Amino acid sequence: MKVVIIGGVAGGASAAARLRRLNEQAEIIVLERTGFVSYANCGLPYYVGGVICDKNKLTLQTPQSFYSRFNIEVRVRQEALSIDPAAKTVLVRRLEDGSEYTETYDKLILSPGAKAVRPALPGVDDPRILTLRTVEDAYQIQNYLEEKKPRHAVVVGGGFIGLEMAENLLHTGISVTLLQRSAQVMPSLDFDMACQVHAYLRSKGVDLRTFSPVRCYEGTQKSVRVLLESGEAIETDLVILGVGVEPDSHLARDAGLELGAKGSIVVNGRMETSVPDIYAVGDAVEIRHAVSGSKSLISLAGPANKQGRIAANNICGLNSTYDGAMGSTVIKLFDMTVASTGLNEKMAKAAGMAYDRVVTYSASHATYYPGATNLTLKTLFLPENGAVIGAQIVGFEGVDKRIDVMATAIQSGATAEDLEELDLAYAPPYSSAKDPVNMAGFVIENVRKGLVKQFHWTDLKDLFSRRDIILLDVRNEDEFQNGHIPHAVNIPLDALRSRLGELDKGRSVYVNCFSALRSYIACRILSQNGFDCYNFSGGYRFYDLIAGENGFDASPTHPCGVKL
Repeated sequence: MKVVIIGGVAGGASAAARLRRLNEQAEIIVLERTGFVSYANCGLPYYVGGVICDKNKLTLQTPQSFYSRFNIEVRVRQEALSIDPAAKTVLVRRLEDGSEYTETYDKLILSPGAKAVRPALPGVDDPRILTLRTVEDAYQIQNYLEEKKPRHAVVVGGGFIGLEMAENLLHTGISVTLLQRSAQVMPSLDFDMACQVHAYLRSKGVDLRTFSPVRCYEGTQKSVRVLLESGEAIETDLVILGVGVEPDSHLARDAGLELGAKGSIVVNGRMETSVPDIYAVGDAVEIRHAVSGSKSLISLAGPANKQGRIAANNICGLNSTYDGAMGSTVIKLFDMTVASTGLNEKMAKAAGMAYDRVVTYSASHATYYPGATNLTLKTLFLPENGAVIGAQIVGFEGVDKRIDVMATAIQSGATAEDLEELDLAYAPPYSSAKDPVNMAGFVIENVRKGLVKQFHWTDLKDLFSRRDIILLDVRNEDEFQNGHIPHAVNIPLDALRSRLGELDKGRSVYVNCFSALRSYIACRILSQNGFDCYNFSGGYRFYDLIAGENGFDASPTHPCGVKL
């Protein structure tokens, strides 16, 4: 059996190694148009920023190491030009000299990946406007930094590459303006969670501008002028485009394979395309979202590696099925960690799912042990059964382990009751006796069992115009004076029982505090005394980050807002 794999990196390299482990006699050929077959794509921004100093660390496998260990022939700088499914051949060009040849196959795996989007705007071909996708791209940017020594850079796009490049350029001493055409960076987050990221980025020196689409670029001898749709022009020494990626599927299209969303390659659960004996894996394929069931594009290394393994299994006679991905992600931004898994609100709405959400606020570990930091956890669930369908976390220490717990919970079909009962490891340096994941379960079940009703920051606009309700702030008077929700009245929690007579039972009471803990207690008092009341999800702290984009304070606080 002869297997040809077009493209290396995550999916193709994983498939090649798995094929050899399953079949020692197969002839395996990998065609890679770049000079690197297996490299740490996600580490490229950190090489540019000087965090990873040795460029050899970016290379995971070389053609020589693949051959020595796996007896796999890797041909770098050789580009597949076309596929003839009827003849089972691939036309290949050697990029070193331009010569071409035809390679036959019994089975073909497509792992072409995705390519960086380069919007067709006037002036975009200026050599100082660069993208980051391959090792060669990273070398080009690094060489530019060393030779030209730019003082300012514009990063266009607030996705993973854009954000990581903004951080790493700042790390080298370059001032950065980050342009985002929409209301928020990080589309995997909901807007309210992204607001915390906005505030933090600005506190670290990033000139972040949302609602700032680019109209065109104008190159001068000394700089690039980035002209925005607003009419503003930004003078800069360097532009990094990070506006997203699109499937590199032209080979599949020209060969007659069925394509899906955004030109992605349609595959079944066995990673088979619409043409016999041709498989496809990685960023170029359309897959099923594991939570919503919708067709999705998820360009991540984890899914690509799993897909490569499954394609190899099926080629070698094992019956393996890929059940989709949840899009679990995590990103480091300076000292902050931002993570998500499953569905966010936009995705849940698009899927037509009836969902609810809670926002909880916890310290990363026991606050009496030094070094605790804050984290915000937003959890989406189905009201009818409490099934968890999504989670987003913004914080510092311990974010990564909590998102992995939530991802495992979602994939296993866990409910909020299961979150309550999770037996998670506890010691003061690592967690609290009631872990933030447990706390999310407790809050969800309080809502589902009717112990408390909640309202969200998105409801405030309508509440401000109503005269049949009371906005009640149960924080202490000094907290209230330092900032509060408009139109709110202040009765501290500890005085609430003695001052119930000041409230009209004919009006619903919407209660807030710093973190939603005191307001929950207030709602329990009010509801048992005949009031119709609602607790403010996330508390005033969450609202203040959204409404005012105030700085994200990492220092730990008691749920009542007192700094520890």
